[in-house]
Amino acid sequence: MTGIHRNSDHPIDYQNLTTLETSAAALSTQGPFQLIINTIGVLHSADWMPEKKLGDLNASQLQALMLVNAIGPALTIKHFSTLLDPTGAVMATLSAKVGSIEDNRLGGWYSYRASKAALNMLIKTTAIEFGRTKPNIALIALHPGTVNSHLSKPFKGQEIGRPALEAAQDMLNVLLSVKQADSGTFISYSGERLPW
Repeated sequence: MTGIHRNSDHPIDYQNLTTLETSAAALSTQGPFQLIINTIGVLHSADWMPEKKLGDLNASQLQALMLVNAIGPALTIKHFSTLLDPTGAVMATLSAKVGSIEDNRLGGWYSYRASKAALNMLIKTTAIEFGRTKPNIALIALHPGTVNSHLSKPFKGQEIGRPALEAAQDMLNVLLSVKQADSGTFISYSGERLPW
């Protein structure tokens, strides 16, 4: 399992949350930024796969996914939102459609679903606050769809997933069309509004 951003002189490691403040501080002289995207997330590891039934649920897996998929991203928003251009910016965090409570029709994947649902609530709650304190910033949850990646590989991602470059282009197209009025929404790579 990893929660590390490796493309920086000050890497983010969700196993060491103090790295968030250090990384944001290191980038503060390069801002303000009009777009920040957080892509860090975890679905499975070498030690465990998503739970198929309640009997598979265990505290260590649930805690690990909450840390990387909800707590770390929430603190990323806290520290990195200060770097956003107050005259207009977008901050997007990758979520997952399986984190939609309303859309859950299959069950299973307890820790992943719960951690992404928690992330979605944290984004929605922060967007409400930003409506008062940072009115020109749009904060959104973005669903990338199934992408041919390490994350989706054990679930036929190579067969049913879109190529990574195509997925990135789809998400960029959505991000380029985001308006401040979209803040606090859950948006699919296709531009569709998803239910919380």
